[in-house]
Amino acid sequence: PLLCECGGVVVRVRLVVAATQGESDSKQLSPCNRNDLASVGLKFVIHSPKAEYRCTMEMWEFIGKVAVALFIARIGWSLLKGVFGSFLAAAIRLNIDVKKTGEWAVVTGATDGIGRAYAFELARLGLKVVLVSRNPFKLQNVAAEINSKYGVDTKIIDVDFTKEDIYERLESEVGKLDVGVLVNNVGMSYDFPEYFTDISDCQEMCDRLINCNIKSLTHMTRIVLPGMVERKRGVIMNLSSLSSIIPAPLLAVYGATKAYVQSFSVSLAAEIASKGVTVQCVMPGFVVSNMSRIRRPTLMAPTPTAYVKSTLRTVGIEKCTAGYFMHKIQVYFIEVAKMHFPGWILTHIVFSQLKAFRTRGHKKKEKEAKTE
Repeated sequence: PLLCECGGVVVRVRLVVAATQGESDSKQLSPCNRNDLASVGLKFVIHSPKAEYRCTMEMWEFIGKVAVALFIARIGWSLLKGVFGSFLAAAIRLNIDVKKTGEWAVVTGATDGIGRAYAFELARLGLKVVLVSRNPFKLQNVAAEINSKYGVDTKIIDVDFTKEDIYERLESEVGKLDVGVLVNNVGMSYDFPEYFTDISDCQEMCDRLINCNIKSLTHMTRIVLPGMVERKRGVIMNLSSLSSIIPAPLLAVYGATKAYVQSFSVSLAAEIASKGVTVQCVMPGFVVSNMSRIRRPTLMAPTPTAYVKSTLRTVGIEKCTAGYFMHKIQVYFIEVAKMHFPGWILTHIVFSQLKAFRTRGHKKKEKEAKTE
């Protein structure tokens, strides 16, 4: 077999070779010779196993270089998007100015953690704030502090989102307001990670989780969205969690409720994008809060105020965001792990961590029981 090049294209041709003693196989060609083939533009390349092996290795080397280049480009692009969304977009005012969306902001779960930080930051920006939570005393304290600090009007509504008979009241008090921003922040989790079959009062616990984490944002959106669509302006921010994009063994129901938040937000955002209303899914990692039981801020666990300031810079830029730059890096590495490693590896890592938290939770519970 011989390789021939014609017009820049290399082809393999089979010739009948008649070898004679003392002469090279390549010199006796029948039915034609090299000169005849050269006259029609064919250039011979002698084929050999070594040359073919070298060609194959060069091909795989090229493919490897392309794969590495694409991987590096992906990392660079993700980093660029993170920097742009977290810092540059707001600096050049590409994000949405929430002050122009309406007169009022409604924040659920407004007395602690991220919800409280949203209430204060939106008040600082000049919006009147409806504070919704279950503890009337905490609500009064937060409202008084906002009034004192920023001089904006507040309205408090004390309801328990684990109940189902609260939405008629909410609709009567919120439905007619010029609501520009809705922050669906209220949520709850397990006391500590636990096997689904070992959850005490499992039915009641599941109902509470579903009511608080799923029905709350669904019905609050139902109440507020028609007015936003009518006015052709508004922002809805739904608080999910990083647990919505990873397996959450021992937090199965909680993780599922947060996955609902993400799916609902992304789908609704597409539905109403043409109506002037923005829907954003926010997926925080750990922050300093009662729920996380983290007391001091770190690089990976900021204060609620720092987290909210960072997240508000992404409104209108990122439809689904981790909000805080270091949390975005966490999301990126989670996505890389899901793409390049078997799913059981990530599940095993998370499962092992949550088992440790479960053990600590049981020890604490036993200690408290002995104290009582």
